[in-house]
Amino acid sequence: MMKQWRLVSLVSLLALLLGGCGKDFQSTLIPQGEVAKMQYDLLLLSTAIMVLVVLVVTAIFIYVVVKFRQKKGQENYIPKQVEGNHKLEIIWTVIPILLLLVLAVPTVTYTFKLADVKPAQKQKLDKDTIVIDVSARLYWWEFAYKNEKIVTSQDMVIPTGKKVYLNLKGADIKHAFWVPSLAGKIDTNPDNVNMMWLKADNPGTYNGFCTELCGPSHALMQFKVKAVSPEEYEAWTASMNKLDGKQETASAQAEEGKEIFQKSCIGCHAVDANDARPAAARIAPNLANFGDRELVAGIVENNEENVKQWLKDPEGMKPGNLMTGKYGNLTDEQVDALTAYLLGLKAEK
Repeated sequence: MMKQWRLVSLVSLLALLLGGCGKDFQSTLIPQGEVAKMQYDLLLLSTAIMVLVVLVVTAIFIYVVVKFRQKKGQENYIPKQVEGNHKLEIIWTVIPILLLLVLAVPTVTYTFKLADVKPAQKQKLDKDTIVIDVSARLYWWEFAYKNEKIVTSQDMVIPTGKKVYLNLKGADIKHAFWVPSLAGKIDTNPDNVNMMWLKADNPGTYNGFCTELCGPSHALMQFKVKAVSPEEYEAWTASMNKLDGKQETASAQAEEGKEIFQKSCIGCHAVDANDARPAAARIAPNLANFGDRELVAGIVENNEENVKQWLKDPEGMKPGNLMTGKYGNLTDEQVDALTAYLLGLKAEK
C-alpha cells in the first residue's frame, strides 16, 4: 500500500512540475498579448482568493483540533455548546460575499471588454481594421483576410500592437480555436459564427491548437500565429497579393511538378492567394505560399524529405485527412517534381 502511495505522490509531483513548464509561444502562464494578460490576471486573482480561503479554513481547523481535543481525565466532559451567534453568522456570510465581489467586478469588466468586436461588425470595414475569417476543417485551418483579400492556410500572420478581429466557424464539425499565449479558446461551430479579438505585443511565432475532440487527428490539428511588425505585415500582404498562381518555376523539375499539380491537385488546392471562391468551395488548404510555411500538414518541419513523405503517405502522417485517396499512386520521379514545385511557392521578400 505504501509503495502505491509513493508512486501516486511521485506522479502527482511530476505532473505539477511539468504543468508549470512552458515557453512563451504556447503557455497561458507567459502571456504575450492584451487578451492573454487579462485572462492571466483573472487566473491569479481567483487562485489567490481560493488559496486564502483554504489557508484560513485550514488554520481554523487546526486551531479547533488542537484546542478542543480530548484530554486525559476529561473523557466524559462536554464543552460549553455555542449556537446562534449572530456576530459569527454575519461574518461568515459577509466575507464570501466580499470575496465574490472582488472576483466579479474585474471578471465582468474584462468580459465586456473582450466581447467588444464592434469595429469588425461594420457594414464597411475601416481601412486599418484587420478582420480574419477563420475556418476550421478536418484537420487544417484556413485564414481569409477580409480587407486584404488574401486567403492562406495553416499560418496566420498578424501585426504586433494591433487588434486582430476573428470570425470563427467550423466548416464540417465542431472544432475549437486556441492560441494559449495570445488568447483563450473559443468554439468554431458549423451553424454559427463566433467572434473574438486578440493582440500580440511582441514579434514571434505562437502555437495554436484545436481543443475540441474532432477525430483521429485532433491532436495534429495545429497551426501557427506569426506576429510581425506593422511594416513587415504590410510588406507581407503586398507580396501575398502578387501570388496569383502564375509564378515562374525555378527549374525544369519544378515546371514538371507544376504540370502534375495542374492535372491532379488543382481540383482541391489553389495556388492563388487572392482566391475569390466562396468558403464552401475551398475544400483544401490554399498552397500559394507553401514554401514559406514552417510545417508540412501542420505537424512536421517543412523540408524536402517531409513533403515527399506527405505526398507518398498522407494517411500515415495524419490519419483521417481528406487528402488520402484523392489521387492515384505517384512515381518517385513525380513526387520529386511535385515537391520541387511546392517548395518553390513563396512570397517575394
